This record gives sequence, structure tokens and C-alpha cells, in this order.
Amino acid sequence: MNGIAFAQPTLSAVWQEHAHAEFVLKDAEAALATMTDDPYVLCIPSGTGGVGRAEVRDFYARQFLPRLPPDLEFAPLSQVFGGERLVEESIVRFTHTLAMDWMLPGVPPTGRKVEFALVAVVTFKNGKISHEHIHWDQTAVLCQLGMLDHPVSQAGRTSAARLAKLSEGFGVC
Repeated sequence: MNGIAFAQPTLSAVWQEHAHAEFVLKDAEAALATMTDDPYVLCIPSGTGGVGRAEVRDFYARQFLPRLPPDLEFAPLSQVFGGERLVEESIVRFTHTLAMDWMLPGVPPTGRKVEFALVAVVTFKNGKISHEHIHWDQTAVLCQLGMLDHPVSQAGRTSAARLAKLSEGFGVC
């Protein structure tokens, strides 16, 4: 077997440790411990994140971790590895009970439930996370929050539920 086959479990473990630090511990330093010396994080739809260790630390500690809804839930659907890259697809659910400027800049809490598909593209270097690109359908999120009311914006509203149903039985994560 090649080195990539042996690396996949290690990279997956690093990603799981990183996610645990973020979503369970809510600890910026623990998350940074899984990353290279010069990481970056970019939330594509909102343009938020950080470049370099100090900015990523600030993003995690001041913007992201303290602004995770208490009922936030991830349902992983799939993981694909290619070399030192991981692509993970998940369904995300939460109730919008607090300001989340990392995701919804300037949008006050609506109290509405949200469900959407999220894709994380994670690149590793020397066994640590070097960068994360986080993608989600912002139009579907804004529609569920009552901020958009147009047939085009309605189209993605139920995509996460459809994706979860279609993924059943395929042995995904």
C-alpha cells in the first residue's frame, strides 16, 4: 500500500480532535494545537475566518466558539480523502438564538430553526491542519430565517433533508 492509505486514519483522527476541541470543548488553544504554525480558516459564504495563527486564534476565541448555538448539531454524511486533503459533508441544525456574525454578519437572532448542508475542505501539512474552507448554502439559511422570500431562494430550503434521506443506506459516516 502507499503512504496515503496509512495516513488517512491519522488525518481523520486529527480532524476529529480538532472538531472535538471546537464543538465540545469550545477551546481555541486546543483547536490550534491540531493546526500548523501558519493556518487559515475561511467561511466562504460569509467571508469570515482568519489567516495566520493569531487571526485564527482570534476568530475561534472571539467570533466562532462563543457564538455557537447551544443546540448546534452536526450529522456527518461522508468523508473523502485525497492525499493530504479531506472533504467532509454534513447536515447542520440549530436554532438561531444568538448573534452569529461568523456565519450571518449583522443578522440579529430570529429564534428560527435552521437545517442545511455544509461541506468542509480541510488540507493537512505534516499531519496537522493547514487550512479549512467551509461552504454552505447561505441562501437556504437566509430563507429559513425569513430573510428571503423568492422561489429561487426557496429551492435550497429542503435540500439538507433530501440529502440526508438520499444518503441513508449508503454506509456514509
